Amino acid sequence: MAGAIASRMSFSSLKRKQPKTFTVRIATMDAEMEFSCEVKWKGKDLFDLVCRTLGLRETWFFGLQYTIKDTVAWLKMDKKVLDHDVPTEEPVTFHFLAKFYPENAEEELVQEITQHLFFLQVKKQILDEKIYCPPEASVLLASYAVQAKYGDYDPNVHKRGFLAQEELLPKRVINLYQMTPEMWEERITAWYAEHRGRARDEAEMEYLKIAQDLEMYGVNYFAIRNKKGTELLLGVDALGLHIYDPDNRLTPKISFPWNEIRNISYSDKEFTIKPLDKKIDVFKFNSSKLRVNKLMERQRLAREKQMREEAERTRDELERRLMQLKEEATMANEALMRSEETADLLAEKAQITEEEAKLLAQKAAEAEQEMQRIKATAIRTEEEKRLMEQKVLEAEMLALKMAEESERRAKEADQLKQDLQEARESERRAKQKLLEITSKSSYTQSMNSSTTVLPTDLPNFNLISESLSFDFKDTDMKRLSMEIEKEKVEYMEKSKHLQEQLNELKTEIEALKLKERETALDILHNENASRGNSKHNTIKKLTLQSTKSRVAFFEEL
Repeated sequence: MAGAIASRMSFSSLKRKQPKTFTVRIATMDAEMEFSCEVKWKGKDLFDLVCRTLGLRETWFFGLQYTIKDTVAWLKMDKKVLDHDVPTEEPVTFHFLAKFYPENAEEELVQEITQHLFFLQVKKQILDEKIYCPPEASVLLASYAVQAKYGDYDPNVHKRGFLAQEELLPKRVINLYQMTPEMWEERITAWYAEHRGRARDEAEMEYLKIAQDLEMYGVNYFAIRNKKGTELLLGVDALGLHIYDPDNRLTPKISFPWNEIRNISYSDKEFTIKPLDKKIDVFKFNSSKLRVNKLMERQRLAREKQMREEAERTRDELERRLMQLKEEATMANEALMRSEETADLLAEKAQITEEEAKLLAQKAAEAEQEMQRIKATAIRTEEEKRLMEQKVLEAEMLALKMAEESERRAKEADQLKQDLQEARESERRAKQKLLEITSKSSYTQSMNSSTTVLPTDLPNFNLISESLSFDFKDTDMKRLSMEIEKEKVEYMEKSKHLQEQLNELKTEIEALKLKERETALDILHNENASRGNSKHNTIKKLTLQSTKSRVAFFEEL
Protein backbone atom coordinates (compact mmCIF):
# COMPACT_ATOMS: atom_id res chain seq x y z
CA MET A 1 0.00 0.00 0.00
CA ALA A 2 2.77 2.41 0.99
CA GLY A 3 4.62 1.46 -2.18
CA ALA A 4 1.59 2.28 -4.36
CA ILE A 5 1.16 5.67 -2.68
CA ALA A 6 4.86 6.45 -3.15
CA SER A 7 4.61 5.42 -6.81
CA ARG A 8 1.63 7.73 -7.37
CA MET A 9 3.42 10.61 -5.61
CA SER A 10 6.49 10.05 -7.75
CA PHE A 11 4.38 10.08 -10.94
CA SER A 12 2.56 13.26 -9.86
CA SER A 13 5.88 14.91 -9.09
CA LEU A 14 7.23 14.08 -12.56
CA LYS A 15 4.03 15.36 -14.12
CA ARG A 16 4.33 18.66 -12.30
CA LYS A 17 7.94 19.05 -13.42
CA GLN A 18 7.12 18.79 -17.13
CA PRO A 19 7.83 22.24 -18.64
CA LYS A 20 4.88 24.24 -19.85
CA THR A 21 7.01 26.62 -21.91
CA PHE A 22 10.03 26.46 -24.16
CA THR A 23 12.40 29.10 -25.53
CA VAL A 24 12.60 30.10 -29.20
CA ARG A 25 15.06 32.40 -30.91
CA ILE A 26 13.81 34.44 -33.87
CA ALA A 27 16.44 35.76 -36.26
CA THR A 28 15.36 38.58 -38.58
CA MET A 29 17.64 40.06 -41.22
CA ASP A 30 19.15 42.55 -38.75
CA ALA A 31 18.27 41.39 -35.21
CA GLU A 32 17.60 38.45 -32.92
CA MET A 33 14.79 38.04 -30.39
CA GLU A 34 13.97 35.38 -27.82
CA PHE A 35 10.49 34.41 -26.65
CA SER A 36 9.07 32.06 -24.08
CA CYS A 37 6.38 30.00 -25.80
CA GLU A 38 3.72 27.74 -24.39
CA VAL A 39 3.97 24.10 -25.45
CA LYS A 40 0.40 24.20 -26.74
CA TRP A 41 1.09 27.10 -29.13
CA LYS A 42 0.52 26.62 -32.83
CA GLY A 43 2.65 28.15 -35.54
CA LYS A 44 0.23 31.05 -35.91
CA ASP A 45 0.53 31.97 -32.23
CA LEU A 46 4.31 32.32 -32.49
CA PHE A 47 4.14 34.05 -35.89
CA ASP A 48 1.58 36.60 -34.66
CA LEU A 49 3.73 37.34 -31.59
CA VAL A 50 6.75 38.05 -33.79
CA CYS A 51 4.74 40.28 -36.12
CA ARG A 52 3.29 42.27 -33.21
CA THR A 53 6.77 42.70 -31.73
CA LEU A 54 8.09 44.01 -35.06
CA GLY A 55 5.02 46.21 -35.61
CA LEU A 56 4.47 44.42 -38.93
CA ARG A 57 1.01 44.46 -40.52
CA GLU A 58 1.85 43.14 -44.02
CA THR A 59 2.25 39.65 -42.61
CA TRP A 60 1.20 37.70 -45.73
CA PHE A 61 4.66 38.07 -47.34
CA PHE A 62 6.51 36.39 -44.46
CA GLY A 63 6.97 33.10 -42.64
CA LEU A 64 9.14 31.36 -40.06
CA GLN A 65 11.79 29.11 -41.58
CA TYR A 66 13.78 26.37 -39.86
CA THR A 67 16.45 23.91 -40.97
CA ILE A 68 16.30 20.18 -40.44
CA LYS A 69 18.76 17.67 -41.95
CA ASP A 70 20.21 20.26 -44.35
CA THR A 71 16.72 21.00 -45.66
CA VAL A 72 14.80 24.19 -45.08
CA ALA A 73 11.12 24.09 -44.15
CA TRP A 74 8.45 26.59 -43.13
CA LEU A 75 6.47 26.57 -39.91
CA LYS A 76 2.83 25.64 -40.52
CA MET A 77 0.33 28.07 -39.04
CA ASP A 78 -2.26 25.45 -38.04
CA LYS A 79 0.16 22.94 -36.50
CA LYS A 80 1.69 23.00 -33.01
CA VAL A 81 5.22 24.37 -33.03
CA LEU A 82 6.66 21.34 -31.21
CA ASP A 83 4.85 18.92 -33.54
CA HIS A 84 7.13 20.09 -36.37
CA ASP A 85 10.38 18.26 -37.01
CA VAL A 86 12.32 21.01 -35.24
CA PRO A 87 15.57 20.60 -33.26
CA THR A 88 15.03 19.57 -29.65
CA GLU A 89 17.74 21.80 -28.19
CA GLU A 90 16.65 25.13 -26.75
CA PRO A 91 16.44 27.79 -27.86
CA VAL A 92 14.69 26.51 -31.00
CA THR A 93 15.80 28.79 -33.81
CA PHE A 94 13.55 30.15 -36.56
CA HIS A 95 14.38 32.67 -39.27
CA PHE A 96 11.77 35.34 -40.00
CA LEU A 97 11.99 35.68 -43.79
CA ALA A 98 9.95 36.69 -46.81
CA LYS A 99 8.29 33.71 -48.50
CA PHE A 100 6.61 35.61 -51.31
CA TYR A 101 7.97 38.51 -53.30
CA PRO A 102 5.89 41.41 -54.66
CA GLU A 103 5.79 41.89 -58.39
CA ASN A 104 5.97 45.67 -57.92
CA ALA A 105 7.61 46.65 -54.63
CA GLU A 106 6.67 50.33 -54.86
CA GLU A 107 2.96 49.59 -55.24
CA GLU A 108 2.62 46.55 -52.97
CA LEU A 109 4.86 47.35 -49.99
CA VAL A 110 3.26 49.95 -47.73
CA GLN A 111 4.97 49.76 -44.34
CA GLU A 112 8.55 50.98 -43.99
CA ILE A 113 9.44 47.94 -41.84
CA THR A 114 8.20 45.58 -44.59
CA GLN A 115 10.23 47.46 -47.18
CA HIS A 116 13.34 47.42 -44.96
CA LEU A 117 13.15 43.66 -44.34
CA PHE A 118 12.75 43.00 -48.07
CA PHE A 119 15.69 45.29 -48.85
CA LEU A 120 17.96 43.42 -46.41
CA GLN A 121 16.87 40.00 -47.67
CA VAL A 122 17.21 40.82 -51.39
CA LYS A 123 20.56 42.51 -50.76
CA LYS A 124 21.87 39.38 -49.01
CA GLN A 125 20.59 37.12 -51.80
CA ILE A 126 22.42 39.24 -54.39
CA LEU A 127 25.65 39.25 -52.37
CA ASP A 128 25.31 35.47 -51.80
CA GLU A 129 24.71 35.10 -55.57
CA LYS A 130 21.33 33.44 -55.10
CA ILE A 131 20.06 36.20 -57.40
CA TYR A 132 22.25 36.87 -60.42
CA CYS A 133 23.13 40.55 -60.83
CA PRO A 134 25.32 41.92 -63.67
CA PRO A 135 28.46 43.88 -62.64
CA GLU A 136 27.28 47.37 -63.64
CA ALA A 137 23.92 46.90 -61.86
CA SER A 138 25.79 45.59 -58.79
CA VAL A 139 27.70 48.88 -58.55
CA LEU A 140 24.48 50.91 -58.85
CA LEU A 141 22.74 48.82 -56.19
CA ALA A 142 25.77 49.19 -53.92
CA SER A 143 25.53 52.99 -54.22
CA TYR A 144 21.89 52.91 -53.03
CA ALA A 145 22.85 50.58 -50.16
CA VAL A 146 25.52 53.10 -49.11
CA GLN A 147 22.99 55.97 -49.29
CA ALA A 148 20.57 53.97 -47.11
CA LYS A 149 23.27 53.37 -44.48
CA TYR A 150 25.32 56.59 -44.49
CA GLY A 151 22.87 59.25 -45.66
CA ASP A 152 24.00 62.06 -47.97
CA TYR A 153 27.56 61.99 -49.27
CA ASP A 154 29.94 64.43 -47.53
CA PRO A 155 33.52 64.50 -48.88
CA ASN A 156 34.77 65.78 -45.53
CA VAL A 157 33.33 62.77 -43.73
CA HIS A 158 33.27 60.01 -46.34
CA LYS A 159 36.93 59.98 -47.23
CA ARG A 160 38.85 57.41 -49.27
CA GLY A 161 38.64 53.99 -47.67
CA PHE A 162 35.36 54.55 -45.77
CA LEU A 163 33.83 51.55 -47.60
CA ALA A 164 36.80 49.26 -47.04
CA GLN A 165 34.98 47.08 -44.48
CA GLU A 166 31.63 47.03 -46.29
CA GLU A 167 30.41 44.01 -48.26
CA LEU A 168 28.75 45.66 -51.24
CA LEU A 169 29.52 43.57 -54.34
CA PRO A 170 29.17 39.83 -55.09
CA LYS A 171 32.53 38.02 -55.01
CA ARG A 172 31.88 36.88 -58.58
CA VAL A 173 31.87 40.51 -59.74
CA ILE A 174 35.03 41.40 -57.80
CA ASN A 175 36.90 38.37 -59.20
CA LEU A 176 35.79 39.09 -62.76
CA TYR A 177 37.81 42.32 -63.11
CA GLN A 178 41.37 43.43 -62.53
CA MET A 179 40.28 46.19 -60.20
CA THR A 180 41.48 47.11 -56.72
CA PRO A 181 39.05 47.77 -53.81
CA GLU A 182 39.90 51.48 -54.16
CA MET A 183 38.82 51.44 -57.82
CA TRP A 184 35.50 49.80 -56.93
CA GLU A 185 34.96 52.29 -54.08
CA GLU A 186 35.64 55.20 -56.44
CA ARG A 187 32.95 54.05 -58.87
CA ILE A 188 30.41 53.29 -56.13
CA THR A 189 31.04 56.68 -54.50
CA ALA A 190 30.57 58.52 -57.82
CA TRP A 191 27.01 57.21 -58.01
CA TYR A 192 26.47 57.52 -54.26
CA ALA A 193 27.13 61.28 -54.50
CA GLU A 194 24.25 61.60 -57.01
CA HIS A 195 21.69 60.24 -54.53
CA ARG A 196 21.83 63.33 -52.30
CA GLY A 197 18.53 64.13 -50.59
CA ARG A 198 17.16 60.57 -50.54
CA ALA A 199 16.04 59.29 -47.14
CA ARG A 200 16.81 55.72 -46.07
CA ASP A 201 13.42 54.35 -47.13
CA GLU A 202 13.66 56.08 -50.52
CA ALA A 203 17.14 54.65 -51.20
CA GLU A 204 15.96 51.17 -50.18
CA MET A 205 12.94 51.42 -52.47
CA GLU A 206 15.15 52.45 -55.41
CA TYR A 207 17.29 49.40 -54.64
CA LEU A 208 14.23 47.11 -54.74
CA LYS A 209 12.87 48.71 -57.94
CA ILE A 210 16.12 47.82 -59.73
CA ALA A 211 16.46 44.39 -58.10
CA GLN A 212 12.90 43.30 -58.99
CA ASP A 213 13.81 43.41 -62.69
CA LEU A 214 16.65 40.90 -62.23
CA GLU A 215 15.85 37.54 -63.83
CA MET A 216 16.16 35.44 -60.66
CA TYR A 217 14.43 37.88 -58.27
CA GLY A 218 11.68 36.18 -56.24
CA VAL A 219 11.94 32.84 -58.09
CA ASN A 220 11.91 29.56 -56.15
CA TYR A 221 13.40 26.72 -58.19
CA PHE A 222 12.42 23.03 -57.95
CA ALA A 223 13.89 20.03 -59.80
CA ILE A 224 11.17 18.26 -61.82
CA ARG A 225 10.73 15.78 -64.69
CA ASN A 226 8.08 15.83 -67.41
CA LYS A 227 6.33 12.66 -68.58
CA LYS A 228 9.23 11.87 -70.93
CA GLY A 229 11.60 11.92 -67.97
CA THR A 230 13.45 15.08 -69.04
CA GLU A 231 15.09 16.83 -66.11
CA LEU A 232 13.90 20.43 -65.82
CA LEU A 233 13.56 23.23 -63.29
CA LEU A 234 10.23 24.63 -62.21
CA GLY A 235 10.39 28.30 -61.20
CA VAL A 236 7.59 29.74 -59.06
CA ASP A 237 7.25 33.50 -58.53
CA ALA A 238 4.66 36.29 -58.35
CA LEU A 239 4.13 36.14 -62.12
CA GLY A 240 3.35 32.42 -62.39
CA LEU A 241 5.01 29.06 -63.17
CA HIS A 242 8.08 28.94 -65.42
CA ILE A 243 9.95 25.96 -66.88
CA TYR A 244 13.76 26.27 -67.13
CA ASP A 245 16.62 24.24 -68.49
CA PRO A 246 18.70 23.13 -65.46
CA ASP A 247 21.72 24.94 -66.92
CA ASN A 248 19.89 28.23 -67.48
CA ARG A 249 18.06 29.77 -64.55
CA LEU A 250 17.83 33.17 -66.24
CA THR A 251 15.63 32.48 -69.26
CA PRO A 252 12.53 30.28 -68.99
CA LYS A 253 11.60 28.01 -71.89
CA ILE A 254 7.87 28.13 -71.08
CA SER A 255 5.73 30.31 -68.81
CA PHE A 256 2.23 29.94 -67.42
CA PRO A 257 0.86 33.10 -65.71
CA TRP A 258 -1.26 32.54 -62.60
CA ASN A 259 -4.39 33.76 -64.39
CA GLU A 260 -4.12 30.79 -66.79
CA ILE A 261 -3.99 28.21 -63.99
CA ARG A 262 -7.21 26.89 -62.49
CA ASN A 263 -5.83 24.43 -59.97
CA ILE A 264 -2.66 22.66 -58.76
CA SER A 265 -2.82 19.28 -57.06
CA TYR A 266 -0.38 16.52 -56.19
CA SER A 267 -0.46 12.85 -55.42
CA ASP A 268 2.64 11.10 -54.13
CA LYS A 269 5.41 12.55 -56.34
CA GLU A 270 3.23 13.72 -59.23
CA PHE A 271 2.01 17.28 -59.75
CA THR A 272 -1.07 18.02 -61.87
CA ILE A 273 -1.68 21.47 -63.35
CA LYS A 274 -5.20 22.25 -64.55
CA PRO A 275 -5.35 25.17 -67.01
CA LEU A 276 -8.18 27.69 -66.71
CA ASP A 277 -9.38 26.72 -70.17
CA LYS A 278 -11.23 23.46 -69.52
CA LYS A 279 -10.83 22.44 -73.17
CA ILE A 280 -7.09 22.04 -72.59
CA ASP A 281 -5.88 18.81 -71.08
CA VAL A 282 -4.10 18.87 -67.75
CA PHE A 283 -0.33 18.52 -67.76
CA LYS A 284 1.79 16.73 -65.20
CA PHE A 285 5.33 16.62 -63.90
CA ASN A 286 7.16 14.67 -61.21
CA SER A 287 9.36 15.73 -58.33
CA SER A 288 11.62 13.27 -56.57
CA LYS A 289 11.20 14.99 -53.19
CA LEU A 290 7.91 14.79 -51.34
CA ARG A 291 8.94 17.84 -49.26
CA VAL A 292 9.21 19.88 -52.47
CA ASN A 293 5.72 18.78 -53.49
CA LYS A 294 4.28 19.83 -50.14
CA LEU A 295 6.11 23.13 -50.28
CA MET A 296 4.75 23.77 -53.79
CA GLU A 297 1.22 23.06 -52.61
CA ARG A 298 1.63 25.33 -49.58
CA GLN A 299 2.98 28.09 -51.81
CA ARG A 300 -0.04 27.78 -54.07
CA LEU A 301 -2.45 27.90 -51.13
CA ALA A 302 -0.53 30.75 -49.55
CA ARG A 303 -0.67 32.72 -52.79
CA GLU A 304 -4.41 32.13 -53.09
CA LYS A 305 -4.78 33.31 -49.50
CA GLN A 306 -2.62 36.35 -50.24
CA MET A 307 -4.71 37.26 -53.29
CA ARG A 308 -7.89 36.81 -51.24
CA GLU A 309 -6.54 39.00 -48.44
CA GLU A 310 -5.47 41.66 -50.93
CA ALA A 311 -8.94 41.60 -52.47
CA GLU A 312 -10.54 41.89 -49.04
CA ARG A 313 -8.22 44.75 -48.11
CA THR A 314 -9.15 46.48 -51.35
CA ARG A 315 -12.84 45.92 -50.56
CA ASP A 316 -12.42 47.27 -47.03
CA GLU A 317 -10.56 50.31 -48.35
CA LEU A 318 -13.34 50.94 -50.88
CA GLU A 319 -15.94 50.65 -48.12
CA ARG A 320 -13.99 53.02 -45.91
CA ARG A 321 -13.52 55.49 -48.75
CA LEU A 322 -17.20 55.25 -49.66
CA MET A 323 -18.24 56.09 -46.11
CA GLN A 324 -15.74 58.94 -45.99
CA LEU A 325 -17.01 60.36 -49.28
CA LYS A 326 -20.61 60.03 -48.12
CA GLU A 327 -19.81 61.85 -44.87
CA GLU A 328 -17.98 64.60 -46.73
CA ALA A 329 -20.82 64.91 -49.21
CA THR A 330 -23.40 65.07 -46.39
CA MET A 331 -21.40 67.74 -44.58
CA ALA A 332 -20.97 69.71 -47.78
CA ASN A 333 -24.72 69.45 -48.53
CA GLU A 334 -25.58 70.59 -45.00
CA ALA A 335 -23.12 73.48 -45.28
CA LEU A 336 -24.66 74.39 -48.64
CA MET A 337 -28.18 74.32 -47.22
CA ARG A 338 -27.10 76.43 -44.22
CA SER A 339 -25.41 78.88 -46.55
CA GLU A 340 -28.50 79.12 -48.72
CA GLU A 341 -30.81 79.62 -45.70
CA THR A 342 -28.46 82.22 -44.20
CA ALA A 343 -28.25 84.04 -47.51
CA ASP A 344 -32.05 84.11 -47.85
CA LEU A 345 -32.55 85.38 -44.26
CA LEU A 346 -29.87 88.05 -44.62
CA ALA A 347 -31.31 89.21 -47.92
CA GLU A 348 -34.80 89.48 -46.38
CA LYS A 349 -33.48 91.29 -43.29
CA ALA A 350 -31.41 93.67 -45.41
CA GLN A 351 -34.50 94.57 -47.43
CA ILE A 352 -36.58 95.19 -44.28
CA THR A 353 -33.82 97.30 -42.70
CA GLU A 354 -33.43 99.33 -45.87
CA GLU A 355 -37.19 100.04 -45.94
CA GLU A 356 -37.11 101.02 -42.23
CA ALA A 357 -34.22 103.39 -42.90
CA LYS A 358 -36.17 105.01 -45.75
CA LEU A 359 -39.27 105.34 -43.50
CA LEU A 360 -37.20 106.93 -40.70
CA ALA A 361 -35.62 109.34 -43.14
CA GLN A 362 -39.11 110.31 -44.34
CA LYS A 363 -40.29 110.83 -40.74
CA ALA A 364 -37.22 112.94 -39.99
CA ALA A 365 -38.00 115.12 -42.99
CA GLU A 366 -41.63 115.50 -41.87
CA ALA A 367 -40.43 116.46 -38.38
CA GLU A 368 -38.18 119.12 -39.87
CA GLN A 369 -41.08 120.52 -41.91
CA GLU A 370 -43.28 120.55 -38.79
CA MET A 371 -40.60 122.46 -36.90
CA GLN A 372 -40.39 125.10 -39.62
CA ARG A 373 -44.18 125.42 -39.71
CA ILE A 374 -44.35 125.85 -35.95
CA LYS A 375 -41.71 128.55 -36.04
CA ALA A 376 -43.60 130.42 -38.73
CA THR A 377 -46.90 130.39 -36.78
CA ALA A 378 -45.39 131.13 -33.36
CA ILE A 379 -47.62 133.13 -30.98
CA ARG A 380 -46.10 136.26 -29.56
CA THR A 381 -47.21 135.86 -26.00
CA GLU A 382 -44.63 134.71 -23.50
CA GLU A 383 -46.60 131.67 -22.51
CA GLU A 384 -47.19 130.75 -26.09
CA LYS A 385 -43.52 131.47 -26.80
CA ARG A 386 -42.46 129.23 -23.95
CA LEU A 387 -44.75 126.45 -25.07
CA MET A 388 -43.66 127.02 -28.63
CA GLU A 389 -39.97 126.90 -27.69
CA GLN A 390 -40.58 123.70 -25.79
CA LYS A 391 -42.34 122.19 -28.81
CA VAL A 392 -39.57 123.42 -31.08
CA LEU A 393 -36.98 121.86 -28.77
CA GLU A 394 -38.90 118.59 -28.68
CA ALA A 395 -39.24 118.68 -32.46
CA GLU A 396 -35.51 119.33 -32.84
CA MET A 397 -34.70 116.44 -30.44
CA LEU A 398 -37.07 114.19 -32.34
CA ALA A 399 -35.54 115.20 -35.66
CA LEU A 400 -32.03 114.60 -34.31
CA LYS A 401 -33.05 111.20 -32.93
CA MET A 402 -34.74 110.33 -36.22
CA ALA A 403 -31.59 111.33 -38.15
CA GLU A 404 -29.36 109.25 -35.88
CA GLU A 405 -31.69 106.26 -36.15
CA SER A 406 -31.80 106.68 -39.94
CA GLU A 407 -28.01 106.76 -40.09
CA ARG A 408 -27.78 103.67 -37.85
CA ARG A 409 -30.29 101.79 -39.99
CA ALA A 410 -28.40 102.77 -43.14
CA LYS A 411 -25.14 101.40 -41.66
CA GLU A 412 -26.95 98.23 -40.59
CA ALA A 413 -28.28 97.84 -44.13
CA ASP A 414 -24.76 98.22 -45.53
CA GLN A 415 -23.45 95.63 -43.07
CA LEU A 416 -26.24 93.22 -43.99
CA LYS A 417 -25.41 93.67 -47.67
CA GLN A 418 -21.80 92.79 -46.86
CA ASP A 419 -22.94 89.74 -44.84
CA LEU A 420 -25.14 88.71 -47.74
CA GLN A 421 -22.18 88.92 -50.11
CA GLU A 422 -20.07 86.78 -47.74
CA ALA A 423 -22.89 84.24 -47.38
CA ARG A 424 -23.15 83.95 -51.14
CA GLU A 425 -19.38 83.45 -51.28
CA SER A 426 -19.69 80.69 -48.64
CA GLU A 427 -22.45 79.14 -50.70
CA ARG A 428 -20.19 79.20 -53.76
CA ARG A 429 -17.36 77.57 -51.81
CA ALA A 430 -19.72 74.88 -50.44
CA LYS A 431 -20.89 74.09 -53.96
CA GLN A 432 -17.27 73.92 -55.12
CA LYS A 433 -16.41 71.54 -52.22
CA LEU A 434 -19.34 69.30 -53.15
CA LEU A 435 -18.18 69.40 -56.76
CA GLU A 436 -14.66 68.35 -55.74
CA ILE A 437 -15.96 65.52 -53.54
CA THR A 438 -18.20 64.07 -56.22
CA SER A 439 -15.44 64.48 -58.79
CA LYS A 440 -13.03 62.63 -56.50
CA SER A 441 -15.62 59.91 -55.93
CA SER A 442 -16.14 59.43 -59.67
CA TYR A 443 -12.42 59.30 -60.26
CA THR A 444 -11.89 56.77 -57.42
CA GLN A 445 -14.52 54.49 -58.89
CA SER A 446 -13.04 54.82 -62.37
CA MET A 447 -9.53 53.99 -61.21
CA ASN A 448 -10.62 51.06 -59.02
CA SER A 449 -12.85 49.54 -61.66
CA SER A 450 -10.02 49.57 -64.19
CA THR A 451 -7.20 48.31 -62.01
CA THR A 452 -8.65 46.13 -59.21
CA VAL A 453 -10.15 42.72 -59.91
CA LEU A 454 -12.10 41.40 -56.94
CA PRO A 455 -13.22 37.79 -56.58
CA THR A 456 -16.66 37.11 -58.01
CA ASP A 457 -18.04 36.11 -54.63
CA LEU A 458 -17.37 39.49 -53.07
CA PRO A 459 -20.09 42.19 -53.02
CA ASN A 460 -20.04 44.84 -55.69
CA PHE A 461 -19.26 48.25 -54.21
CA ASN A 462 -20.42 51.10 -56.40
CA LEU A 463 -19.15 54.44 -55.18
CA ILE A 464 -21.49 56.46 -57.34
CA SER A 465 -24.82 54.67 -57.36
CA GLU A 466 -25.89 55.87 -53.90
CA SER A 467 -26.51 59.60 -53.86
CA LEU A 468 -23.19 60.53 -55.47
CA SER A 469 -23.39 61.17 -59.18
CA PHE A 470 -20.98 63.37 -61.06
CA ASP A 471 -19.09 63.11 -64.33
CA PHE A 472 -15.45 64.00 -64.65
CA LYS A 473 -15.14 67.32 -66.43
CA ASP A 474 -13.13 67.38 -69.66
CA THR A 475 -10.73 69.82 -68.04
CA ASP A 476 -10.15 67.41 -65.13
CA MET A 477 -9.48 64.54 -67.52
CA LYS A 478 -7.11 66.66 -69.56
CA ARG A 479 -5.27 67.77 -66.44
CA LEU A 480 -5.01 64.17 -65.23
CA SER A 481 -3.81 63.01 -68.64
CA MET A 482 -1.21 65.75 -68.69
CA GLU A 483 0.03 64.77 -65.20
CA ILE A 484 0.25 61.10 -66.20
CA GLU A 485 2.05 61.99 -69.41
CA LYS A 486 4.44 64.22 -67.48
CA GLU A 487 5.23 61.43 -65.01
CA LYS A 488 5.70 59.02 -67.91
CA VAL A 489 8.11 61.37 -69.66
CA GLU A 490 10.05 61.96 -66.41
CA TYR A 491 10.25 58.20 -65.80
CA MET A 492 11.42 57.55 -69.37
CA GLU A 493 14.05 60.27 -69.10
CA LYS A 494 15.23 58.90 -65.77
CA SER A 495 15.34 55.34 -67.15
CA LYS A 496 17.23 56.53 -70.21
CA HIS A 497 19.74 58.42 -68.06
CA LEU A 498 20.15 55.38 -65.80
CA GLN A 499 20.68 53.06 -68.76
CA GLU A 500 23.24 55.45 -70.20
CA GLN A 501 25.11 55.44 -66.88
CA LEU A 502 25.05 51.64 -66.73
CA ASN A 503 26.31 51.35 -70.32
CA GLU A 504 29.00 53.93 -69.63
CA LEU A 505 30.27 52.00 -66.60
CA LYS A 506 30.08 48.70 -68.48
CA THR A 507 32.19 50.15 -71.30
CA GLU A 508 34.62 51.71 -68.85
CA ILE A 509 35.39 48.48 -66.98
CA GLU A 510 35.10 46.13 -69.98
CA ALA A 511 38.81 46.47 -70.74
CA LEU A 512 39.61 45.25 -67.21
CA LYS A 513 37.48 42.10 -67.50
CA LEU A 514 39.12 38.67 -67.24
CA LYS A 515 37.13 36.75 -69.84
CA GLU A 516 38.30 33.37 -68.59
CA ARG A 517 36.57 34.04 -65.25
CA GLU A 518 33.14 34.59 -66.74
CA THR A 519 30.54 32.20 -65.31
CA ALA A 520 27.83 30.46 -67.32
CA LEU A 521 25.29 32.97 -65.99
CA ASP A 522 27.52 35.90 -67.09
CA ILE A 523 27.60 34.50 -70.62
CA LEU A 524 23.85 33.84 -70.68
CA HIS A 525 23.09 37.33 -69.38
CA ASN A 526 25.31 38.96 -72.00
CA GLU A 527 23.59 36.94 -74.75
CA ASN A 528 20.18 38.06 -73.50
CA ALA A 529 21.34 41.68 -73.31
CA SER A 530 22.75 41.60 -76.85
CA ARG A 531 19.36 40.33 -78.12
CA GLY A 532 17.51 43.00 -76.14
CA ASN A 533 15.81 40.41 -73.94
CA SER A 534 14.76 41.29 -70.39
CA LYS A 535 12.87 39.39 -67.71
CA HIS A 536 9.45 40.82 -68.52
CA ASN A 537 9.56 40.94 -72.32
CA THR A 538 10.85 37.32 -72.38
CA ILE A 539 7.83 36.15 -70.37
CA LYS A 540 5.55 38.31 -72.52
CA LYS A 541 6.89 36.71 -75.71
CA LEU A 542 6.51 33.21 -74.27
CA THR A 543 2.87 33.79 -73.33
CA LEU A 544 1.93 35.01 -76.82
CA GLN A 545 1.53 31.36 -77.80
CA SER A 546 -1.67 29.59 -76.82
CA THR A 547 -1.78 27.72 -73.52
CA LYS A 548 -2.43 24.51 -75.45
CA SER A 549 0.70 24.85 -77.57
CA ARG A 550 2.81 25.65 -74.48
CA VAL A 551 1.49 22.56 -72.66
CA ALA A 552 2.32 20.40 -75.70
CA PHE A 553 5.80 21.94 -75.90
CA PHE A 554 6.43 21.20 -72.19
CA GLU A 555 5.47 17.55 -72.59
CA GLU A 556 7.77 17.14 -75.59
CA LEU A 557 10.87 18.67 -73.98
